[in-house]
Parts: sequence; C-alpha cells; structure tokens
Amino acid sequence: MRRPEDPNRATRTAGADTQRYGQVDAKASTQGPSSAWGLATLVVLVAMWEATVRLAEIPAYTLPAPSAVWQALMLDAHSLIQSWWFTLRITFGALALACVGGFLVASAFVLIPALERAFLPVAVVLQVTPIVAIAPLMLIYIDSTTAVLLLCAWIVAFFPVLSNTVQGLRAADPLLQDLLSLCKASPVQRLRWLRLPAALPDFLAGMRISGGLALIGAVTAEMVAGAAGRDTGLASRILEASFRTETPKMFAALLLLVLTGVLIHLLLQALSKRLIGRWHPSFRE
Repeated sequence: MRRPEDPNRATRTAGADTQRYGQVDAKASTQGPSSAWGLATLVVLVAMWEATVRLAEIPAYTLPAPSAVWQALMLDAHSLIQSWWFTLRITFGALALACVGGFLVASAFVLIPALERAFLPVAVVLQVTPIVAIAPLMLIYIDSTTAVLLLCAWIVAFFPVLSNTVQGLRAADPLLQDLLSLCKASPVQRLRWLRLPAALPDFLAGMRISGGLALIGAVTAEMVAGAAGRDTGLASRILEASFRTETPKMFAALLLLVLTGVLIHLLLQALSKRLIGRWHPSFRE
C-alpha cells in the first residue's frame, strides 16, 4: 500500500533551501565590508607613515616616505620587474616541484610503509636544517646559481606538502576502507578511489603553507649565495641597494616581495575554494 505524501514536505524543503541560500548570501555580504575595512586600515596606516616622515623630517636614507618608495619603484621599474620575474619563476618552480614530489613520496609512503620508516627521517633532517647553512655548501658542488636557488626553495617548501598529504591519506574513513577490503580492492585502487579524495583538503592546506615558504626560501637562498649580475632576483636588488644606501629602492623591492606573497596566497586560496569549496566545512563556516 502506497504511503500518503506529506503535504508540508514541499514547504519544509523550500524553507530549508531559502535558509541555506540566505546564509550563503549573508556570508557573501559580510565578506565585502570586511575587505573594505581591511583596505581602509591599510590606507590609514600608509597615510600616517607619510605624515610622520614629512612632519618629523626623517631623512630618506633612514625611513623613506611611501611617496619616495613609489618614486623609486617607478625610476627602477625595469630592473625591479626583471628581478621580480626571476624570483617569481624560482618560487613557482620550487612550489611545483614540492607539490609533485610531496604527493608522489606521500603516496609511496602510504603504499609501502617500509619506505616511510627508511626515508622519513631524511625528510625531517632536511626540514630542520637551516637553509642559510645549506646554500653555501650547495654552491661548492653545483655550478648553476639558479639551480642552487631552486633546490633551496624546494627543500623549504617540500616538507609541509609531504606531511599534510601523508596525514590526509591516512585519515580516510576506516569503514570505507573495510568496505573496499571486503570488495578485494588492491592497495592502488584504495589509494585511487578513497585515500586521494580524502587527502585533497590536507594536500591543499600543505600547498598553501608551502607557497609562502617557497618565496621565503628563494629570497633567503639568494641573499646567502650573494648572487649578482643580470639574471638575479629581488634579494640581489635589496643587497645592492643596501650597499649604496638606497633605502627607498630597498623598500620598493620589499614591497614587490610582499605583494608577491599576497598574490601567491590569494591564488592558492582561490584554487582551494574552486576544488573543495562546495563540500568542505572550512569554506562553509
């Protein structure tokens, strides 16, 4: 006998949908004012900086005003943009290698636990060793300075991806793992259909951490290596400006580094939202 339909079911469903979309709209509406407040705060701080330098008559070689920093950026735009592009290539190259290497090594660790017991201590040693101590040694054995910078940035960015991905691969639902075992799925099939989707949020979290670390590693390695010449990054421009006491140029290069870090963060955040924003709780709160 057919069960009678509830006449209020459609009303309740529509109400739930309205409430859900209302929450989404409310969240979107609160993000706009929050961004506006952050931008307003930044503008006020820059204005206070400009006013303090002008009123106190602080020399430009001690603390340049934002207007002097902008002027230096415009005057040396050609060399700074070239150096910025070099730093950007090193950063994204190291990040790409860290993501690919961390993903492959983490998958191998989960599939073959003996590999993890053998090689995880090596990864920990690389992580805890200061990059300023590794870079001079690498310059002895590697002729290419660009390769040294890329390798140093990769070392800094590799471990967060590896650690987070291993944690995510092992955090798959135990009941689903038992179900796949009953279905006689192979370890590779369990990795493909269960562990990898479950590890995606952790992998993206590690990638967001490694994005900033890759930039820090690239700049730090270049400063330690003392690279000079045409094919160099923003760290070399900062060192050159410091030797010549061109403080506004130092601030201009630093401004480009800060904007680069913010850009990397926003790009990786947008990628994470694109991939898991529809179902992961961190994007629905």
